[in-house]
Amino acid sequence: MKFSANLGFLWTELELCDAIRAAARGGFDAVEVHWPYITHALEVALVLEETGLPLLSLNTVAGDLARGEFGLAALPGRQTDAQNAIDKAFAYGADASSHNVHVLAGLASGPEAEATYIANLRYAAARGREYGIGVLIEPLSESANSGYFLNRFDQAVDLVDRIAEPNVKILFDCFHASLIADDIMAAVELVGPRLGHVQFSSVPARQEPDRGEVDYSILLPAIAAAGYGGFFGAEYHPATRTEDGLGWMEMFR
Repeated sequence: MKFSANLGFLWTELELCDAIRAAARGGFDAVEVHWPYITHALEVALVLEETGLPLLSLNTVAGDLARGEFGLAALPGRQTDAQNAIDKAFAYGADASSHNVHVLAGLASGPEAEATYIANLRYAAARGREYGIGVLIEPLSESANSGYFLNRFDQAVDLVDRIAEPNVKILFDCFHASLIADDIMAAVELVGPRLGHVQFSSVPARQEPDRGEVDYSILLPAIAAAGYGGFFGAEYHPATRTEDGLGWMEMFR
């Protein structure tokens, strides 16, 4: 099994390039990031080449976090801002050789928000085709991210099918899935071939995955056996120092 370090959660005390090096030393096979934009993309590309780690994904900018924004793509009246964010993410991703861009939907609801989101995802898919980069969308649980537009897996499946672009896939976070669905594997099966990336952490504390209510020594191999051949992204808040909590990898190696 191949594991990715989500550097939005792990080694956050380090500058991004040093965090990538720490992930390599920690035994990870890849990295993923949230908002890397303060670090020049070519610096990131150089350290990825140095370590041999691929960059799996980065997020579009969230908007004004201080005002509670968490994405722009589903916000009616903000299409220019959303497409500027998409352009920025894909240009950065191309320079840093990212495999995917995660397009954040934002806090919205209703038919107008849905139509806005679909239009912006089609725009992102076109940009992705230009650069050879995938588009990810991620359902976030209402209990953890109240008001987020994309909050169910059936909703995500419907959107991907309606957009009908082969480079648009679903980011499946097992933490959020545990709060959205009664059965995580049933949700995986619902997503099916639309599955683009998997993330995991303990439930409910969102810490190291060798604790809590979900047995990942069973779940992750089951997801792989169902046909998923990609990386598993470790997106959790370390209980102490990141490097002190990596013993969970021994469950799989």
